[in-house]
Amino acid sequence: MSAVSADRQWTDALVAIDVGTSGVRAAAFDFGGRRRLEVRRSYPTNTPHPGWAEQDARQWRRATISALTALVREMGPRRRVHAIGLTGQCPTVVLVDARARPIGPALIYRDNRATAEAAELRRRFGEVWLHRRTGHRAAAFHILPKLLWLRANTPAEWRQARLALQPRDWIALTLTGEVVTDGSHAAATLAFDLRGRRWDNEILGPLALEDSLFPPVQDSSAVVGTLRRDVSERLGLPITTPIVLGGADSQACALGAGVIASGPVSEMAGSSTCLNEAVAEPLDALDVTHYPHVIGRGYTTETGINTSGAAIGWVADLLFGGRRGPAGAADFTRLDREAGAAPAGADGVLFVPALADGERDDPNLSAAFTGLSIRHRRSTLARAALEGVAFTIRAQLALLVHGGAPPTELRVSGGDARLATWNQIKADVIGLPVTTIPGDAAVTGVAMLAGLGAGIYRSTDEAISRCVRPDPPLEPNPAHAGPYGDAFARFLELVASAVVRHSR
Repeated sequence: MSAVSADRQWTDALVAIDVGTSGVRAAAFDFGGRRRLEVRRSYPTNTPHPGWAEQDARQWRRATISALTALVREMGPRRRVHAIGLTGQCPTVVLVDARARPIGPALIYRDNRATAEAAELRRRFGEVWLHRRTGHRAAAFHILPKLLWLRANTPAEWRQARLALQPRDWIALTLTGEVVTDGSHAAATLAFDLRGRRWDNEILGPLALEDSLFPPVQDSSAVVGTLRRDVSERLGLPITTPIVLGGADSQACALGAGVIASGPVSEMAGSSTCLNEAVAEPLDALDVTHYPHVIGRGYTTETGINTSGAAIGWVADLLFGGRRGPAGAADFTRLDREAGAAPAGADGVLFVPALADGERDDPNLSAAFTGLSIRHRRSTLARAALEGVAFTIRAQLALLVHGGAPPTELRVSGGDARLATWNQIKADVIGLPVTTIPGDAAVTGVAMLAGLGAGIYRSTDEAISRCVRPDPPLEPNPAHAGPYGDAFARFLELVASAVVRHSR
């Protein structure tokens, strides 16, 4: 439990629930977008084989109810919850049976077992057609290849399956009894007609899949129902409390960062990284994926990194946590400070942060430190790690430039936005201003959607003006442009080399 503000005068709340990669967060916001209270409950990710990443959907439910119960208790009876909005990791999928019980483990977004199925989808439908239809280039990252893998490899479980749900969908069902999803989650399946905003039977039909396997699609700001009686009694909230659908975590983050028009790019800086820019129409660039924006009829682009913050956490655990166990807040502060004392370019050391047995767009990529010397200390490795993620972000932003939507600013939010050295490194590496969004824009964006759905905010502009308060931007240091340009070129050569390639 964390009390974000000592001010006890607020009485009206919007609640956001985030079913994330490492656990659930339940956060209470006032109508000005200030996070007042937050409760977290964690759960593990299991990796039984290289490239696999699984979670237990029952733990999503237990963690959500526990976190929400504790949050409501801490808020006390004098505060009114006007609406609850939902988000979560995406694309992650669990099969459920006719009684809405999970069948087997959930396959999370960074699970890369379905590479052959993704390749078959590209061959069967054609990359260009599939990208234009869905906004995505087929990868094991998406839900449709995962479903094809499950059908082929777990036939007994598949025969029981009635629905394929994502974490947010599962929690909406838990709270309201309603089966529903939104466009931002639907697009991540690879089975959704992006422009038509409906399940795509031109894809599902040839694969012998029914669109009834997926939930009906509603707007991200839609009120999908109210609390089930048993949940209402357990939480101590009125049965009439509205549940607003919300959007995928990265898409909600874009709204929480005020990214509703082209130019600024939202970076959701957590265990993974998602980079999102608002566009009026999808880009033709195959390496850029697209989602319906959580507000209006436009779209958001997305590129991303599976292990960004997780990679820095790994370095912090190994080099700064020590015998005390996993690194804590003080250890990350020390990592950031020591990295700031190391030279730009990390004395030639390069780091590839692909620690999840492959990237979402490159399943054979693995991580590496190169250029090491006995003279190097942990400060050099820390600097190289921060720079390695920044180089990866620069490579992702280049895709937007090539697609015709050049970014003008990076807006960083999430837990890793607190690392000041890293933010400056990002500005220097990408050559653009970097603006931090205080708090966590993903859960802020969900609270904004909850407020829009419940009628607290009359428009998106009002929600942004009341809730989004960016810090002053960090400008790139021109003295670092040349050194980082050279280092980035070497980084791209390393990523393309056999040194960081593995096969399964």
